[in-house]
Amino acid sequence: MNCELFKDKTLMITGGTGSFGSTVLKHFLDSDLKEIRIFSRDEKKQDDMRHQLQAEHPDLAGKVKFYIGDVRNMRSVQDAMPGVDFIFHAAALKQVPSCEFFPMEAVRTNVEGTDNVLHAAVEAGVQRVVCLSTDKAAYPINAMGISKAMMEKVIGANARVAAGKTTICTTRYGNVMCSRGSVIPLFIDQIKAGNPITITDPEMTRFLMNLDEAVALVMFAFEHGEPGDLFVQKSDASTIGDLAKAVQQLFGDTGTKIIGTRHGEKLFETLMTNEECVRSVDMGNYYRVLPDGRDLNYDKFFVDGQVHTMASDAYTSHNTKRLDVQGTVDKIMTTDYVREMLANWNK
Repeated sequence: MNCELFKDKTLMITGGTGSFGSTVLKHFLDSDLKEIRIFSRDEKKQDDMRHQLQAEHPDLAGKVKFYIGDVRNMRSVQDAMPGVDFIFHAAALKQVPSCEFFPMEAVRTNVEGTDNVLHAAVEAGVQRVVCLSTDKAAYPINAMGISKAMMEKVIGANARVAAGKTTICTTRYGNVMCSRGSVIPLFIDQIKAGNPITITDPEMTRFLMNLDEAVALVMFAFEHGEPGDLFVQKSDASTIGDLAKAVQQLFGDTGTKIIGTRHGEKLFETLMTNEECVRSVDMGNYYRVLPDGRDLNYDKFFVDGQVHTMASDAYTSHNTKRLDVQGTVDKIMTTDYVREMLANWNK
């Protein structure tokens, strides 16, 4: 990470009291950033974060400023924006079942809220914005994924208009282990209560990454992104069945109960579509998907020879590296949450 980029700068994190924002603070609190702004709508989580910072980092807590607001409310976003140099846009509705039942709420936060953040950022002269998306935006079948896919379209449109003023790019990643509302903490809670863990479909596959990797992906996009770029990390995956066995291997076997897929769930997730693979650049641990640079004047564009609009396959949790049970144990042990739960399991 090039820390010089952040020297004496102000970073704003939308949705900053969530799992991602907390991890960003862990990485950046003692950096040369002048100020970190936490923008969110939950005053209780802000108060908890404030008190934790004051207790654990009294010398650094003063550089973190808290702004109550909602990305749906343009005025509250604009009020928090003056003096901001960089933005990590993480505010979103992320729970698949709740978005299925309240799809317009997903639209208001994920689509309209993102448009508000980006317009306010350009107006305020923000230098760079990195937006966080999800694998569910690729070939979406549920309301959350569809809203995130539309969010990505909004990002692309704003990036095109803002080029030369504000650099806007996107990261797309799979399941972040132990983030709020994710399945590993649910499995651990069920084991602790002596109940069987509930599995939707043991053959379902999911990408696995930890919160530190999520921050690293955002930082890679921040350092290398050009307007409209999309970045994904090469990620391992496991079946839900093997993930359940891995958690039980660490915390105890209380049995399993198959409950069937929830509203809007896929059998596997896609990080890059066939069409995006054609425009992708392999950058080692990451793929960079270049934006489609054409405009509406299609008659200006012609191609000699064969036209390629699709790769032979998408990049999915079914065809990436598949971890076995022990590999999944090793992977989930990279999370602070699992290590802390194990350390305190029998106390």
